[in-house]
Amino acid sequence: MSGALPARRWTFGGLSAWRASATPGQIALALAIFSFLLAFLVVPVATVIYVAFTERGTGALTLVNFQDFFATELFVRSLWNSIWVSLMTVAFASVIALPLAYLTTRFEFRGAIIVQTLGFLPLVMPPFVGAVAMQLLFGRNGSVNLLLDEWFDVKIPFMEGLWGVVFVEALHYFPFILVNLSVALRAIDRSMEEAAQNLGASGFRLFRRIVLPLATPGYVAGSALVFVKVFDDLATPLLLNAKDLLAPQAYLRVTSIGVSDPMGYVISVILIVSSVLAVWLSTLSMKGKDYATTQRGGGGLARRKLAGWQAVAAYGVVGFLLLLVLAPHIGLLILSFATVWSFSPLPDGYTLTHYARVFDDSWVYIKNTLVYASIAAGIDVVLGAAIAYLVLRTRLVGRQWLDWLATAALAVPGVVLGIGYLRTFYGVTLPGGQPLATLWIMIVLALAIRRVPYALRACFSALQQISISLEEAAENLGASKGRTVRRIVLPLMMGGVLAGFVTSFATAAVELSATLMLVQSNSDAPLAYGVYVFMQSASGRGPGAALGVVAVVFVALCTLASHLLVERSQRSRGLEL
Repeated sequence: MSGALPARRWTFGGLSAWRASATPGQIALALAIFSFLLAFLVVPVATVIYVAFTERGTGALTLVNFQDFFATELFVRSLWNSIWVSLMTVAFASVIALPLAYLTTRFEFRGAIIVQTLGFLPLVMPPFVGAVAMQLLFGRNGSVNLLLDEWFDVKIPFMEGLWGVVFVEALHYFPFILVNLSVALRAIDRSMEEAAQNLGASGFRLFRRIVLPLATPGYVAGSALVFVKVFDDLATPLLLNAKDLLAPQAYLRVTSIGVSDPMGYVISVILIVSSVLAVWLSTLSMKGKDYATTQRGGGGLARRKLAGWQAVAAYGVVGFLLLLVLAPHIGLLILSFATVWSFSPLPDGYTLTHYARVFDDSWVYIKNTLVYASIAAGIDVVLGAAIAYLVLRTRLVGRQWLDWLATAALAVPGVVLGIGYLRTFYGVTLPGGQPLATLWIMIVLALAIRRVPYALRACFSALQQISISLEEAAENLGASKGRTVRRIVLPLMMGGVLAGFVTSFATAAVELSATLMLVQSNSDAPLAYGVYVFMQSASGRGPGAALGVVAVVFVALCTLASHLLVERSQRSRGLEL
């Protein structure tokens, strides 16, 4: 039994097509989802693209805006700077991720799980949150340079100019490469390595000629993610005063000149095209190449023991890298307790007043975050579960487009979506005359749209693991389709649904790019916006760091809850089966 609704063939004008039978409820659900995505994803993005290609004043289609972009030295420099920063971040992130992945998967390395867990920790904290702390640690007059100057009479420009952006972004986004590369290394057939060793390959030659090429798909996937994330990042360059990059330029054009300025839209289009192009090029680089291996007698690289000096060197490298990648967290924590921290390796004193100020004066940021992230995550799991069900359990015509449309949100930078919302909804006014774009609910919708793919993939995975025979059995016993979904499908999907909710909630809680465009007053601002505002002044860095610590703990707890929910769901499903 297929479980899917039967389809009948029909012909029209000599063309053959499939018309799938579907219940009115399924059709209505699909139309509602499509209308939502159309209104809050397609239309705002299409508006940005349309404005970029129209002449200001007349509305005629033109390429003059793009000609002006490439004729302006600032914008061209910003484009090349963005590409350079993204590529350099990939390079530095690789320098961090490659040793961690190789040492923990290739050798018998005690504490490998701890290393992998700590290596993932930087993703818990948004890069802009730790940017100021990194300046205090590695800036011209930061802790490290003060000590280097005192001991060796030398200073290293870690945080100077665009290098500071590269440094901060690399420490934050390298886990994308670490995770994907570790999975790829574990999947390599050990017989390939053994054959190379029998032919005389060993050491770095074995790694360069056999191991790394076979793990290329994982490395490329992680590198593409890093490139796109860095290219679209807005908050970190702004906090580090590196404004000659595309995302900050788009934000500054719209906020300083206004939503009628076409150049902000041109930059937004270039951001979208660059993101899609980076993913396409990463896919193209893998095309036509075979990385498959035949697993025999257990897969994965054969782990070997480290000799005495090798163990010392390996643990030294891993320890140094972990200390480096955790530096933003350490610096942020110290800053949150510091009274005065300037021109000294450590603060002059410590206090709890920053946390008191956060919970007294800035509670509105935390409250708004709880409300916004909860509603956004709720929208995401409803959309994710509904789309997953329509795609996997029905034969509704066009259902696959819902999946593609929802997933397309990954390619839209937050600053672009924010600009699109301002342009699309600012002219729509409520009965009292208030523009729709200024309502707090628009922040929620922007947060939800950007995270639909996360919840969708979690729900997709959960539903794929549920045998359709369970639904067929319920329907054979007389249960309606709706009752089967409520009583059978959703309870079994609950682990994936909750994991999708927590993931969407945690990432929405620290989103800044879109909210920076849409927040109209502090009373409507979420936590990430509050951190950004505090960090703008020296006197606000302490409270900003305290609020940043709250954000990190917030996301860490959500991430832990997500893992626990997934494990609990897997155990319960195993017991049921």
